[in-house]
Parts: sequence; C-alpha cells; structure tokens
Amino acid sequence: MSSIVYSRQENLRSIYAMVIAVAMFSVMDTAMKVLSAHYPAMQVTALRALCSLPLVLAYILYRGALGRIFKVRWSLHLLRAALGTGMLTMFAFGLSMLSLAEAYSLFFIAPALITALSVFVLKEQVGRAQWGAIAVGLIGVLVVLRPEGMGFLSLGGLAILGAAACYALAAIVSRITSRTDSKESMMLWYLLVMAGGGLFMSYSGWVPVQDGDILVLVGLALSGFFGQLAITEAFSRGKASVVAPFEYTALAWGVAIDWLLWQTLPDGFTLLGAAIIIGSGIYLVRREAVHDESEHP
Repeated sequence: MSSIVYSRQENLRSIYAMVIAVAMFSVMDTAMKVLSAHYPAMQVTALRALCSLPLVLAYILYRGALGRIFKVRWSLHLLRAALGTGMLTMFAFGLSMLSLAEAYSLFFIAPALITALSVFVLKEQVGRAQWGAIAVGLIGVLVVLRPEGMGFLSLGGLAILGAAACYALAAIVSRITSRTDSKESMMLWYLLVMAGGGLFMSYSGWVPVQDGDILVLVGLALSGFFGQLAITEAFSRGKASVVAPFEYTALAWGVAIDWLLWQTLPDGFTLLGAAIIIGSGIYLVRREAVHDESEHP
C-alpha cells in the first residue's frame, strides 16, 4: 500500500484545479500571441516576466517567505531562468506564426522529452515500453509537421519544438533545485533573471508599449500568476497520474480560442498528431505512477 493515500475528494479537487490552471495558461498564451503580433519575441518574454513580478513579490510577502529566497543554489537558478527565457521566447515566436491548437499539439511532446532526459541527467531507469511511447510521441510530431515534409520548413513549428525542449530541460533542473530550495525562491529568481535577461537582449530593438495593450499585459500577469497557483494546488493535493492528463485540455481551449478570435480551426493532420502525442504522454504519466507506487510500498 502506498505511503501516500489520495482520497477521491482530493483527486477531484486537484482535477478542478488543473482544469482552471490550463484555462488560465491558455488565456496567458492568448495574450502572448496578441503581443507577439506587435512586439519582438524577446520583448514579449521580458514583458511576461516584468508584469508578473509585483504579484509574485506580494505573494511571497503574504506567506512571510522573504527570508527563504536567498538560500539558493545560484547556478541552478541561472540555468533554469536561461532555459525559461529560451522557452518563452521561442514559444512567443512560434505563436506569431501558428495557431494555438497547432502550437499546443507540438508542445505536448514535452512529457516524452522529460522522460528521455531523466535517463541521461537524473540516471533514472526507463524501460522498453517507455522508449516505445517516446518514439510514438515523436511520430505524432511528424504527423503535426505534415507527412509530405512541407511542415519541416516552418520556423514556427521548429520554434515550438525548441520551446518544448527548453521546457523539458527546465523541468529536470527544477526537480534537482526543489530538493534544497524553496518554492518561493524558485518563482522569484526565475522571473527576476528572465526579466533582466529579456530586457538586456531586447533593449536595442525595444518597441514602446502601446496604451491599447495595457489591458492585455494585465491579463497576462493575472492569468500567469493564478495559473501557477492553481497548478501548484493540483499537484500538491492529488495523484499526479490522475491530474497530469488534464493538462491536455489545453488543446480544447486552443481550438475554442482560435475559432473565437481568429476564425481558424486545426486540420486533420494536427488533430491526428495531437491524439498520438497525447496518447503517448498519458501512457508515460501512468507508467511513472506505477513505478513510483512499486518503489513506495
């Protein structure tokens, strides 16, 4: 019997929290897509970090966690923030060329990449079935990119895959960092370094923020902040293998937002590829849960 017992009520509450988190992140991504039409991708990254900092600082003060934010491993925080900067910048660039549904379909390969990287970085054991699921997920990526090969010429698609790779690497670094550093310090230094790096790299080509985009930035800050709180709540209360698959509801949000704002719908290749990638991701999550339970009798 597992040492951690999750009740049905806790799992349901966590599922609701995950659905809310995905909705918030979909709003955040929509705001980034709107901004990426007017501003360089690196500037969008800087704006994303800057507009969220006041809320994160207020949250840290509210929790009385100010004293814990300096006891950190700086090298890991810098690496994680650099990966986050690359992830957001490439994601914003990809969103300027692709629909939300297309971007999400490609980004869903991230769980498979995390599993593969855990072998080389964390020295975790991955069986043949898991490698098979990773291979299936990569086939799904090829389907989304189009089997006739034209999709390989899409800079937007390649940018989203680069963002997924950075996200996967950052997730591995986060696993290591979380063993010693507080959650508050991870949130704060991630945004601070990202804001500083984004400002430095976008300074020469900075585009003045238009008054009409202020509300978009407010929505970006609020959705990102509350999305982070909701996803933390989801994974802290419920069983990961039950909660994680609901991250894939992002595709439904992406399709709905694409239709409402830009009157576009994903084609058959995108939906088929997304289904393959999601299937492999859910298998990997379930497999990881079984592995964890066998190690914690």
